[in-house]
Amino acid sequence: MTAFSLEPAQLAWCAELRALAAERLRPLADKGEPGRVNRALLAELGALGLLPRLFTSGALDLCLMRESLAHACTEAETALALQGLGAHPVHAHGTEAQRARWLPRVSDGTAVAAFALSEPDAGSDAAALSLAAEPDAERADTEAPGPTAPAALTADRDGPSRWRLTGEKCWISNAPEADFYTVFARTTPDAGARGVTAFLVPADRPGLTGTPLAMLSPHPIGALAFDAVPVTADDVLGEADRGFRVAMGTLNLFRPSVGAFAVGMAQAALDATLAHTTARTAFGGRLRDLQTVAHQTAEMALRTEAARLMVYAAATAYDEGAPDVPRRSAMAKLLATETAQYVVDRAVQLHGARALRRGHLLEHLYREVRAPRVYEGASEVQRGIIAKELYRTLDATTEEAGT
Repeated sequence: MTAFSLEPAQLAWCAELRALAAERLRPLADKGEPGRVNRALLAELGALGLLPRLFTSGALDLCLMRESLAHACTEAETALALQGLGAHPVHAHGTEAQRARWLPRVSDGTAVAAFALSEPDAGSDAAALSLAAEPDAERADTEAPGPTAPAALTADRDGPSRWRLTGEKCWISNAPEADFYTVFARTTPDAGARGVTAFLVPADRPGLTGTPLAMLSPHPIGALAFDAVPVTADDVLGEADRGFRVAMGTLNLFRPSVGAFAVGMAQAALDATLAHTTARTAFGGRLRDLQTVAHQTAEMALRTEAARLMVYAAATAYDEGAPDVPRRSAMAKLLATETAQYVVDRAVQLHGARALRRGHLLEHLYREVRAPRVYEGASEVQRGIIAKELYRTLDATTEEAGT
């Protein structure tokens, strides 16, 4: 299989996912409360076997799931994606005990995961985060026992074995309702990306509180406050001071799939536009027969397909372990999210005022489509990554030629 075509079995699976999203997930999504975690929807995603696939599938399969679900139920797509984003660091870098405790519950939808990277002053500039992980010199035996006490110490890890987290996180999806957070904190001051550590922090840790934020997007987003939250070496994901790798590795996987989410929304908007312009009559004929309308729908289709192909290519590169994954992932997210914004906007324009009514598909997509151009690295950040990778490749090639 190439990056530019799908096998019949994959096409059939995508069709099945779209049907499941429309018939079984959409009704549950409609019963949910905007801005709140929909645990019934998560449980159904688990029962359908989709959440477990987050940990057994490659990047391309993840993209196919997200695109297919987004076409019929963006809430289901987002619920699945946030489980994967929050739990992937545990799957990829967690200890056996961490994985055994949390991944089965993530897979059946009974535990809600969250990825806590962004801060009020460190969103796109993730290396500038300031949530402090300060060494805690108190002895473990001074801790009061109980379900919220930190895990037992691991004596064979280098550096401090206990920390206290102090600071804030903001714009965190699934906060403050998640059951655990993958938290990125600064363990070495003034060290940039090299001084960040990833921690698995259960929501019931003392000193951890959160508040919901009212946002344009309908999925839950909140802020977290850390008041000397205790963590130990057994809560570290990966290695101390190397958490930035955990974050970037997760984002390299999920950025193409954010593009897939965007492609699914663009396709839904395009499909709605084709149906509307066929049924709607104006100026003595069908809208589709007006050249200006036909050319707009053609442009919408062209851009959607181009974005889809770039997403598939980036996902395939990730699955094959290609060296240019950061560049491809950035390109896929950038093109697909910008394309979706264009396509949804054009769809609204061609539908007219009816598309602006609360409850219309395009009104919903118009609110949904804006956020992906910001989260997991804004469009400007993606352009910076692309340029950096291009010049890095040029410099390496020039150096090699000179030797």
